[in-house]
Amino acid sequence: MSTSQNSIFELMSQSGHQNLFFCNDELVGLKAIVAIHDTTLGPAIGGVRMLPYETTEEAIEDALRLSKAITYKSAITGLNLGGGSAVIIGNSRLDKSEVLLRRLGQFIEGLNGNFIASLDVGTTQRDLEYIYTETDHVAGLPKAIHGSGVGDTSIFAAQGVYFGIKACLKELYGSESVAGKKVIVHGVGSVGERLIAMLREENARVYVSDITEEKMLKVAAKYKAEPIPYNEVFDHEFDVYSPCALGGTVNPESAKKMQCKIIAGSANNQLKDEVVTSAILHERGILYAPDYLINAGALISCYSEIQNYGVDHTEFVIKNIYNATRDVLKKSKEENISTFEAANRIAEKRIQDIKKIKR
Repeated sequence: MSTSQNSIFELMSQSGHQNLFFCNDELVGLKAIVAIHDTTLGPAIGGVRMLPYETTEEAIEDALRLSKAITYKSAITGLNLGGGSAVIIGNSRLDKSEVLLRRLGQFIEGLNGNFIASLDVGTTQRDLEYIYTETDHVAGLPKAIHGSGVGDTSIFAAQGVYFGIKACLKELYGSESVAGKKVIVHGVGSVGERLIAMLREENARVYVSDITEEKMLKVAAKYKAEPIPYNEVFDHEFDVYSPCALGGTVNPESAKKMQCKIIAGSANNQLKDEVVTSAILHERGILYAPDYLINAGALISCYSEIQNYGVDHTEFVIKNIYNATRDVLKKSKEENISTFEAANRIAEKRIQDIKKIKR
């Protein structure tokens, strides 16, 4: 992709983006991009992601893609939030500093509440605290810092995936119980491990895989699960494949050889080449629970924090992911379209409906 003005505007137009902001401060070493996709439903919220992008184009594309996904995630789960994303170009282990994050906070403050920062890859709650020093437009803070903060959101993210899995099991087997079902959790970070705990509590047959072998073996032993080498995940039969690491593991190549009946995990952007891959899954009869729907638990918890709602309200809304997933599966079957397309249509309809009363 060329970074010419025309090509950037064309990209934004194609995806319906409203704003793309650049923050460059050589004094503190900050190179950041904030994308705001759509604010029809409310102010844009999005994670602050810090990665050593090889090119500016790659960073722009990531910001645009992530922010659009948040818009759809908010819409389909009934939240009054828009989609945004902040990406910092740099190595989070080497380049991150208090002053860099506080400078980003100043930049976010200058957006006048149109963007709310939260966690993403390469940032921590401590980083959010630095940003919060310069702006109130932050969500996902611990209660010690912000009275209504929810702290660790991984439990809520795992709960959403858990309900998404149960909705797919109900559709496929007529029962939502995970007992005895073979589930492979691909990626055993904080969300993956919490999901494993929930599945094992209901006596699911859990298999685990992670690119870090030591972590995989430790988690497998802790929950009495069976470890599967990272590059052998698609060589085995499972009822559920649950990708909980980075996205893109479900692509046109892997989709053709998968031996699972359901795909439901917490990873963002699980489908690479979404239209082609979702069509392959649909043709093969593999139920795909759209990631931006069932991994919305963390976003829901942030929304509760913004609105000063309690944990009970958060868990109530997360439980509705089960019904929302069932609605997507029903629409997919009735219209003979992929679940990816069905979810998009439901999300887009809500945005268009709200636009009618906001004109």
